[in-house]
Amino acid sequence: MNHGAGYRRLNRTAEHRKALFANMSGALIEHEQIKTTLPKAKELRPIVEKLITLAKRGDLHARRQAASGLKEDRHVERLFAILGPRYKDRQGGYVRILKAGFRYGDMAPMAIIELVDRDPEAKGAADRARMAAEDAES
Repeated sequence: MNHGAGYRRLNRTAEHRKALFANMSGALIEHEQIKTTLPKAKELRPIVEKLITLAKRGDLHARRQAASGLKEDRHVERLFAILGPRYKDRQGGYVRILKAGFRYGDMAPMAIIELVDRDPEAKGAADRARMAAEDAES
């Protein structure tokens, strides 16, 4: 029987899977577009969509629930300050998955997972800010 097989295990323990999706969710919230394998992207989509739905609610309990699923407070802050208001009028479907060929080393199917109506300037903004700060101090 096939009971309880409602998600992909991805050859990881439950703790490793939880940490993996917490890190990937934070990266997607920060950069608004990431490249990963297709099965990971398909498993990440409902997690991120639930986080954005919490951000649309915007109350303290929703903020604490989102913080329990993310590793860094700056991701929670960005989720509630930027993404929640951005998708206030959208009734779901916040994430898009695009197939991106196969990885060279092991032919794993790759995908780009991105937020719908994303800000193209968000990707790499932290690196640009860090480089500008290093140039300013030298």
